[in-house]
Amino acid sequence: MNTLVIILIVASITGAGLVTGLLFAFSNFVMRALADLAADKGMFVMQRINATIINPVFIAIFFGTPLLCLIVAILAARHLDAPGSWFLLTGSLAYLIGPYGITVLFNVPLNNQLAGTDASDADKIWPMYQNKWQRWNHIRTYIGVASIILMALGLNAR
Repeated sequence: MNTLVIILIVASITGAGLVTGLLFAFSNFVMRALADLAADKGMFVMQRINATIINPVFIAIFFGTPLLCLIVAILAARHLDAPGSWFLLTGSLAYLIGPYGITVLFNVPLNNQLAGTDASDADKIWPMYQNKWQRWNHIRTYIGVASIILMALGLNAR
């Protein structure tokens, strides 16, 4: 296998691991800690997290990983008879659908809605936000874990 392809696969797995690990942290303890705060305080902290996460390192990983996964998916689809290609294809597509796709389609719009919410509406908006945001976060985390496993199996098979 071409060294560049191995580097692309490893970079995809690494990026998927970083993003999925972040999502896991929110599912496992961050949102629980925020739920323990008064609604206006929990909402304020989440608003700050959502603003602070937009930084060059996160942006590079968040947008770079789907690009790498897309390249891996195309390469795998073009060589389906090669060992591990089906794992690489399904793993990279799972990442595009889960951690990336769900984030863009569901979590970011919820974050944008929260950003425009005044503290006086926290008791109404914050519980709804937590419920919906966490549901989508759990789903994208599970899909992210599956994508990492599948891509690692594909790399191993190669």
